[in-house]
Amino acid sequence: MPYSPDLVSEIDVLALFDLDNHLSGVKIRHDARPDAIAAARRLHQKGLVTQPDGGYLTDLGRDAAEHVQGLMLILTQPEQVN
Repeated sequence: MPYSPDLVSEIDVLALFDLDNHLSGVKIRHDARPDAIAAARRLHQKGLVTQPDGGYLTDLGRDAAEHVQGLMLILTQPEQVN
């Protein structure tokens, strides 16, 4: 299944969250890229973040962000030799 540009934008926003600090949120400013603004709104509508401009992760959002950031870590690691 190919990823749509909208889905990639949502993944990009989820990757911004600091998972080590649950008190740290993300604010997508009004002058941010239009795709990031729209992605934050969609994540809010889906119940993953607390505010239409980002805010904090909900429990579901934290799960999603953990998966996103874990996958990014795996895919950006140097090749491992077995």
